Amino acid sequence: MRWRDRYGLRRKRGPKIAKFDRDATDADIEALIAFAKSRRGVEFYVEPETFATDTTAMAVADDGEWTRRRVGSPAVIRKVARDLALPVYDVQLTGYPPRMRAYNERQKRAES
Repeated sequence: MRWRDRYGLRRKRGPKIAKFDRDATDADIEALIAFAKSRRGVEFYVEPETFATDTTAMAVADDGEWTRRRVGSPAVIRKVARDLALPVYDVQLTGYPPRMRAYNERQKRAES
């Protein structure tokens, strides 16, 4: 079986820093796309690559529900967001949306 670089994960990655984390896969990108298509008001937030983790993106819906997946590079999630006509933000510049924190608090209260 041959590797298909459908989302440009290898081509757009650039120099790699992360050492301990696994690489992003097509399944990661497809999970973000499925989340975005099944919810309203989704926005993507790009998180930078660190020594321990690859570049990740969070998809946050209008009710605050969220998911995080590896994306390989910011260029990959920008392409996905452009194809889906959704906004993408750099979390270092904008921070996380308040609705995400509110959703997490609601989930904690529901578990209690």
